[in-house]
Amino acid sequence: MEAARITFKGQVTIPKKVRTVLGIQAGDLVIFSIEGKNAVLKPFIKKSLLDFYGTMPVKRKYPGFEAIRRELHQEISETIVGKIKR
Repeated sequence: MEAARITFKGQVTIPKKVRTVLGIQAGDLVIFSIEGKNAVLKPFIKKSLLDFYGTMPVKRKYPGFEAIRRELHQEISETIVGKIKR
């Protein structure tokens, strides 16, 4: 068990042993949650979009990057032309 003192500003230094075990470093985000009369500290783990690959059911086949790019260009062009005609 590790202990740390709270400053008059409500700040606390997380002991090195705890930082090492949790894998957190300077600049990382942490999450505090309250469970009964206890505060729980958890590292905030950022995930990339690739971490979510396969988590959602597929509604249609992926058309490919170029097809999506063409579709977006078409929609943007139609939006711009519509604004010009007004």
